[in-house]
Amino acid sequence: MHQAIPFRTCLKTGTRDSRDLPVPESNNGVDASNVLKMVSENAVIIIGRKGCCMCHVVKRLLQGLGVNPPVYEVDDHHEPVVAAQLSPLQSQTLQFPAVFVGGKLFGGLERVMATHISGELVPILKDAGALWL
Repeated sequence: MHQAIPFRTCLKTGTRDSRDLPVPESNNGVDASNVLKMVSENAVIIIGRKGCCMCHVVKRLLQGLGVNPPVYEVDDHHEPVVAAQLSPLQSQTLQFPAVFVGGKLFGGLERVMATHISGELVPILKDAGALWL
């Protein structure tokens, strides 16, 4: 079975491409309102380090379930800025990859895999509006 992969699935930090969200840059290239806006506007979004293999695993798992989450790639030197700007949305320390479901921090790879194995992930994704099945 073939699955459609959209043209733009990664959102990179510090770029000013016409396909990226047009927002002014601050905080060394990372705009906090941009990150918070993306988290609130997407039913599911993955925020992770640039080139992280665990981000790829989470993304492929969610794609296998029918969700096509955008991935916001963070450079190493932007990581503390992004973690600090997302601190109002979380109660624990932010670890990458961070998966946000319904505008709230869901967890990382371990939490996503555990919920998938227990069968609780699909109902959570349906409640967040990421799945319509």
